[in-house]
Amino acid sequence: MHQSGHVRQNSEECLSSSLQDAEVRKLAPSSPVYSSAKSHTMISSSQHSSKLRYVSLGVLVVQSTSLVLIMRYSRTQKEDGPRYLASSAVVSAEVLKILVCTFLVFMENNFSVQAMSQLFQEIVNKPMDTMKLAIPAGIYTLQNNLLYVALSNLDAATFQVTYQLKILTTALFSISMLGKRLGLNQWLSLLFLMAGVTLVQWPSEPQGGSEQKTRSAGSQLVGLITVLMACVSSGFAGVYFEMILKGTKQSLWVRNIQLGLFSFIFGFIGMMAYDGQSVWQSGMFQGYNMISWTVVILQALGGLIVAVVIKYADNILKGFAASVSIIASAFTSYLFLGDFNPTGVFFLGATLVIAATFLYSYDCKPASNSAVQI
Repeated sequence: MHQSGHVRQNSEECLSSSLQDAEVRKLAPSSPVYSSAKSHTMISSSQHSSKLRYVSLGVLVVQSTSLVLIMRYSRTQKEDGPRYLASSAVVSAEVLKILVCTFLVFMENNFSVQAMSQLFQEIVNKPMDTMKLAIPAGIYTLQNNLLYVALSNLDAATFQVTYQLKILTTALFSISMLGKRLGLNQWLSLLFLMAGVTLVQWPSEPQGGSEQKTRSAGSQLVGLITVLMACVSSGFAGVYFEMILKGTKQSLWVRNIQLGLFSFIFGFIGMMAYDGQSVWQSGMFQGYNMISWTVVILQALGGLIVAVVIKYADNILKGFAASVSIIASAFTSYLFLGDFNPTGVFFLGATLVIAATFLYSYDCKPASNSAVQI
């Protein structure tokens, strides 16, 4: 997904540059006015690109940080009535994602009726291409449900640091499935990453009695297992989805609609299998409030925001965004949520993970082998 957006960005920039040069060439090529106009065009383009890079960085930081923090808060806050169903939130997010992508397809086609015909041809008349999305859709659905379980058992800061292991799983799947080769810096960064996550997950002495300590240790273990499963699913699904994107000329939004349709089906089946009784008794939207709807919106738009942001931000900025998100999550969890007690071991582990994200991105070129991370 990231690569497709990057290629499209390059082509759009080339087209825009060509049109600008064509306008400038209407002036005399040898005249000072021509030189001044061309120089002004280049400076304006550079300034615009620089602004977009930093806007992209801000959007990515806000989205990734707020989703984790609000999801954690929504799963731990005390409520009078029943808590909203995580499986229902996953299904709702997929429906919203399909609607947004459908709107984007219509916008790309200037809101013409042909857009509906295009969707029908791409989704219904090409069943084999559509079925290819079933595998990553099922894995993404599992991953999204795992994130709710993980954030119900881990504080936001610990989750953010541990979830960076998706860099490791994506790298390993890229090597095995795409034949990617890692440089020395990247292998070293993966060692830093594993060491940092190990330190972050190092057992600390919880406060309270023996029963509370046992419950805390059990919750930590459940959270760790679900995060590791989410990292593996994220790495595999991202690389698999990239393989599909490489062999197609379809719009990125059309692919996301196909992905969302399967995710909705799998998510709905999972919701009825796991929470069917609660759904029949109290409805699919039981326990929903402003906070839970915010989680649904952030989860639905998250992948789409990242896809657009990567068009303007390089891998180093992605690593910087991940680092800022970790720091912001740690401070917010400590100051406002009150569920995080920082230790020296945690900060050492977090520092190693942040260093690993920078080191891995430094040697990563946004070329044909960069895998998708959702």
